[in-house]
Amino acid sequence: MACAIGIRGPLKLAANHSASIQSCDGLKSSVSYPVSQRWSSNGSWRCRMIVRPLERWHSNLKASLTDAGISSDERITVLVIGNGGREHALCYALNRSPSCNEVLCAPGNAGIAQSGDATCISDLDISDSNAVISFCRKRGVGMVVVGPEAPLVAGLANDLVKAGIPTFGPSSEAAALEGSKDFMKKLCDKYNIPTAKYCTFNDAAEAKQYVKQQGAPIVVKADGLAAGKGVVVAMTLDEAFEAIDSMLVQGSFGSAGSRVIIEEFLEGEEASFFALVDGENALPLESAQDHKRVGDGDVGPNTGGMGAYSPAPIVTEELKGIVMESIIIPTVKGMAAEGCKFVGVLYAGLMIEKKSGLPKLIEYNVRFGDPECQVLMTRLESDLAQVLLSACKGELGKVSLTWSPEMAMVVVMASQGYPGSYKKGTMIKNLNKAERISPAVKIFHAGTALDENGNLVAVGGRVLGVTAKGKDIEEARERAYAAVDAVDWPEGFVRRDIGWRALRQKQVV
Repeated sequence: MACAIGIRGPLKLAANHSASIQSCDGLKSSVSYPVSQRWSSNGSWRCRMIVRPLERWHSNLKASLTDAGISSDERITVLVIGNGGREHALCYALNRSPSCNEVLCAPGNAGIAQSGDATCISDLDISDSNAVISFCRKRGVGMVVVGPEAPLVAGLANDLVKAGIPTFGPSSEAAALEGSKDFMKKLCDKYNIPTAKYCTFNDAAEAKQYVKQQGAPIVVKADGLAAGKGVVVAMTLDEAFEAIDSMLVQGSFGSAGSRVIIEEFLEGEEASFFALVDGENALPLESAQDHKRVGDGDVGPNTGGMGAYSPAPIVTEELKGIVMESIIIPTVKGMAAEGCKFVGVLYAGLMIEKKSGLPKLIEYNVRFGDPECQVLMTRLESDLAQVLLSACKGELGKVSLTWSPEMAMVVVMASQGYPGSYKKGTMIKNLNKAERISPAVKIFHAGTALDENGNLVAVGGRVLGVTAKGKDIEEARERAYAAVDAVDWPEGFVRRDIGWRALRQKQVV
């Protein structure tokens, strides 16, 4: 059993959850905000968000890149690793980037290929670093963007960087922030990052005894990667015991559940906070809020996410400053001090506590969230390729971001039965009709393929991310659900209350 106590010395990283343990050296580094992010004299957070008409976007972007010392004429080929809705959204944004000559996606999916947002390389084995490196050299790839967490934890970014290929995504050592919840918690202890109190166990009896002492509600988490399903919010002791047995005794999550974290239940509102990191500088992105539970009213089991919207009204400029100062910057500094400089996107899952109004870190992901990425990339008006390349080069301090002032919402269409078992191969029709509902509608593909007759079919749990922008939450929501209703897929389902928190807060105001 390991509980929240003071920790001295370098943290130990369980690379790839194997028996070998890798230690980070005590390398120290200073962390500074990018030049466009500063505290004002009254202590509030100031973020330079420049809103420009779209027709002027390219010329203004060229000027801003020149000011930053980045050549706007440098056009590169970008390879996106992954095959889900997050990767489709990244391809969509990269395809709109003036500095991007070509977008490739490996392996991609049928919907990404049909959309024209990227050329899919379905036969590239992304688990084989040598194959990826050889492909990059053959195709003249100027940057690799790794979407999912598994290749990062497995060390793909390490191998690519060693081969001299600019890669947006952390090393396997730094990816332990997501790959091991125990490691993340120990980092929080050592660098005074606010989080829920916890204990770590690999013995079921000891874990249950601790749960009895603490009482319910309580949270049970698998230590390793569990595809977004390794967290159980237990409202009763029996639910907690069942989760412990599932992970530690029955081995439901394999090696990922061979160790569990028992965590205090925090009451409040969840929010997602994203920051780009270049090892020393951290650049906050716009806020987003997702819906984890499968059912309307936030009931049922946790999922990978059933919908999201951006911006999130709960993340005020004041709160953004608190998150940066108390959570993001200490993490970046701490990782550098441990000899594991983080390069990539830090996705902080936060709980804004009801009693204090202050944020606590629930978990870290080391990649863009899904479906939050869909709404962020829909609103981003900057050249994503140049921004991510700046992060790879350690030059985020020169970058500022431009965002659409509109609200964006994504509604996830999932296979009936998700997050449990579901039927594969069901046919999906009328996507073109759905996207014609409004020019503000974009459908991102997460789990689609073509059958032997060329029909689009569902092959995943979360299948489509129906995304729309609007002048406010009501308009974005109306457009998104109108597009959902135009899709002909009887075997799919959605939550009908995406955005309810933002609507409630607006009504209160």
